[in-house]
Amino acid sequence: MSSPSFQESTARTVRGVVFRSPGQEVTVADITLAPPGPGEVEVAVTAAGVCHSDLHVIRGEWDHPTPVVMGHEGSGVVTALGAGVTGLETGDHVVLSWVPSCGTCRFCLAGRPAACSLVAEVVAPGGVLYDGTSRLSVDGEPAHHYLGVSSFAERVVVPASGAIKVREDAPLDVIALVGCAIATGVGAVRNTAGVEAGATVAVIGCGGVGLSCVQGARLAKAGRVVAVDVVPEKLELARRLGATDAVDARDGDVVEALRALVPEGLDYVFDAIGKIETTEQSIAALGQGGAAVIVGLPPTGRTARFDPLALAEADQRILGSNYGSVDAARDIPALVDLVVSGELDVESMISARRPLDEAGDALADLAAGHALRQLLMMEDRT
Repeated sequence: MSSPSFQESTARTVRGVVFRSPGQEVTVADITLAPPGPGEVEVAVTAAGVCHSDLHVIRGEWDHPTPVVMGHEGSGVVTALGAGVTGLETGDHVVLSWVPSCGTCRFCLAGRPAACSLVAEVVAPGGVLYDGTSRLSVDGEPAHHYLGVSSFAERVVVPASGAIKVREDAPLDVIALVGCAIATGVGAVRNTAGVEAGATVAVIGCGGVGLSCVQGARLAKAGRVVAVDVVPEKLELARRLGATDAVDARDGDVVEALRALVPEGLDYVFDAIGKIETTEQSIAALGQGGAAVIVGLPPTGRTARFDPLALAEADQRILGSNYGSVDAARDIPALVDLVVSGELDVESMISARRPLDEAGDALADLAAGHALRQLLMMEDRT
C-alpha cells in the first residue's frame, strides 16, 4: 500500500507512540500533526486506554501499514475545528470512537454505523482519514493513523464523527474506556445479543472487554452470569461487577464446568478473548436456542470448528460483534451517563495510570496478563 500523502500547512509538534515495523519496539517520538481539514477536529488527549487490539498490530498478527501512531481508545478536549464542523465547539469534552462513521454509506443509512463501509474499506485498513490522507508525520515522512484515532499521542486529528461529545461532569480520564472496552462489551450484550432479563450468560475472558460484558449482563438483569478466566483476581473483580458464578479455566474443561453450573446449556456465551479455543468453547457450551457472541478478535486467518448439524438442530446462533454493534453518537453519551450515575463501574477496571513514556512497559504488562485496562496519561506541552 502506498504511503498516505501529508497535508502541508501550519502544524504542531506533539509526542506520541510510534510503531515502525514488526519486530521493533514502540518508541515515543516527536510527531508533526497537521491541523484538522474539512469535517475534522483536533483533540487534546487526556487519557488513552491500552488494549489488546494494539498488541495484535505490534505482534504482527494484524496487517497494518507503518509507521503508525498507536492507540484507539481515549478521551480529551476539542481544541480546533476544521471547516464545516457542526455540533462540536472548542472546549467540548469528547470520547474518541474508533469507528468514525461517515453517515452516508448504506450501512450508516440502515442504522448500522459500526459497520460503516468507509471506515472498513478506507480508514481502518489504510491508516488514513476519510480522504485517504494522513495528518501525521514522523521525521519528515508521512505516518499512519490507527483506526482513525491514534490516541497514544498528546493531540490527535480525527473525523468529527469520531469525537463524541459527552457531559463535562464525567471524569475525563475514566471515560476514556467508554470509547472501546465499555462500548464493545456492554454493546455486545445490549445491541448484538439483546440479552433478556433472566437469561443465563457466560463470559469467557475477564479483561476490559469481558468485564464490560459482565456489567452489561448485570444491567440487562440476566438471571445468571458466569465469569471464566485463568486469573483469580480477575474472577474476584468479575464477581464484584456482577458475575454470580466464576470458573477458573485452569481447573479443567471449561465446557464441562459451565454445563455443571447450567446443565441445560447457556442462553448466551460471550467470547471476550478471541482465541480459537475460547470460540469453540463458547459454541459448545450453548443450550437450545443459544447464541455464541464472538467479541474478542483473533489473529488474521485463524479458523474455528463447530458441528453445523448440532447448531441447526438446536436453533443456535454464532454472532460476530464488532464494536458492540454500537451507534457511537447514541450509545457513548448514554454509557457515560451510566458511569456518572454509578451503574457502570469503570474505575475498578483501571489497573494503572502511567505516563506516555511508559507505553512500551504498559503493552508488555498487558501481553503478560498482569494488567486490566491501563491508562496512558498525557501531559500536553503544546
